[in-house]
Amino acid sequence: MFCAALKSVSLIERLGGKVRFASFFSVLLLGPALSGCILRSERPDLNLEIPSTYREASRAAPDTAVPSLDWWRGFRSSELTSLMEAAQTANLDIAVAYAQIIQADAQAGIAGAPLLPSVTGTATAERVRSAAASANGITTPSFQFSQYNVGLTASYMIDFWGKNRATLYAAEENATVARYNRDVVTLSTIVTVANTYFQILATQDQLRVVRRNLAAAERILELIKKQFAGGTASQLELSQQEALVATQRAAIPPLEVTLRQNIAALAVLVARAPANFKVSGGATTQITVPRVTPGLPSELLYQRPDIRQAEAQLASSNFSVESARVAFFPQIQLTGQSGFQSAALAALFGPGAWYYTLAAGLTQPIFDGFLLENQLKQAKGLQLQYLQAYRKAVLSAFADVEKALVALHQYTLQERLQAQVVAASRKAFDVSETQFRGGTVNLLTVLQTEQTLFTAENALVQVRLTKLLAASSLFQALGGGWKPENTVFLNTDRKSQMQ
Repeated sequence: MFCAALKSVSLIERLGGKVRFASFFSVLLLGPALSGCILRSERPDLNLEIPSTYREASRAAPDTAVPSLDWWRGFRSSELTSLMEAAQTANLDIAVAYAQIIQADAQAGIAGAPLLPSVTGTATAERVRSAAASANGITTPSFQFSQYNVGLTASYMIDFWGKNRATLYAAEENATVARYNRDVVTLSTIVTVANTYFQILATQDQLRVVRRNLAAAERILELIKKQFAGGTASQLELSQQEALVATQRAAIPPLEVTLRQNIAALAVLVARAPANFKVSGGATTQITVPRVTPGLPSELLYQRPDIRQAEAQLASSNFSVESARVAFFPQIQLTGQSGFQSAALAALFGPGAWYYTLAAGLTQPIFDGFLLENQLKQAKGLQLQYLQAYRKAVLSAFADVEKALVALHQYTLQERLQAQVVAASRKAFDVSETQFRGGTVNLLTVLQTEQTLFTAENALVQVRLTKLLAASSLFQALGGGWKPENTVFLNTDRKSQMQ
């Protein structure tokens, strides 16, 4: 290819007149076809350890399907579904990610511009008047003339070694990175919406528990007041119950703060003003946790947008290394200029007004203060950085799935056990309250059973919330049902051939 280009230059030298000019501009226009023979560079060894199955998913069939794209519908909450859909269309972080895609696409267009010839049109009109001059007694009178010029200037850098093409491919991979980043932001946003909504439901559950326990404490207080008035209860017992009632009331304001702050945070996620945003909520018991099948670990490499983002970053750095390496080789610049020039506007396009200039230049870096060498080292360092980031992204993804699986399994078990604790505690409190009214147990027993019930119910709410958060984390760890529109593999040499 290099020899073919040199033959084209030699042909230009042998031609003359208009044929020479036309041939030269043909080389400029055919220059992209002569470019792109890049020196292939070594791709780094990924060295990935991919398990055959998940340890915590041994009970599931290995070929079970990954989550669907609308996985949140499995929670069976119409309000949550509407919030998820609103976030995907209105969230401002996602809008920023879309804007970054536009920038990355434009940058790819900028990087691809040197692969095409540059053509510029010019038109000038000059009026020149010289001053009179005297020398050795001889006076030269002033004179004036006009000059008109219309022309075209074209230039092209023949990309023999593929430097510009490698730069273009690096920019295209960066545009792919921007698209995967949008998907990462989208997945993170909808998971945050789900988690915030679950926290709102859990806070509402806690408020119901506190108010229910407050009502029970107030019933006991009224009974103690009657006993105190009849002389069968002491001032100490009355004060203890009054303190318990006050403690229950004091637990409400912090929960109201948490509830309202989460509603405000949810409003921002769907790009709404908090003052005009309302959430009905409900209870965590109304949410159904869908069954999740993780599929195979190898599938995770294509299911998670953050892994694909790290993959595209590594691919971009590979092309950047190639671009920095071929910068050491000579570059050939072709330039041509043609047009019409005349002293009279009427004769601008007449015979003899046409002119042209042809040039071909070769530049070879000799000494630049080790600039190119350090640029290559920098590109290799960035390549190594993205390589390690890709490896970490893959291993972290496997760990995320394992942790989410074990959390969902264990918290589901804990919920069932904690529900038994709540049922037993409630029965104990009901019995103690009945016996206290009959005078067969003292106040201390009632207080103990009441506090045990309150603690057990709060713990059950927290366990339910944790289970829901584990479920959403599992969906996020599995990529949330995300499917890439255009699959890009690191082991392909679609671009590395660059022919």
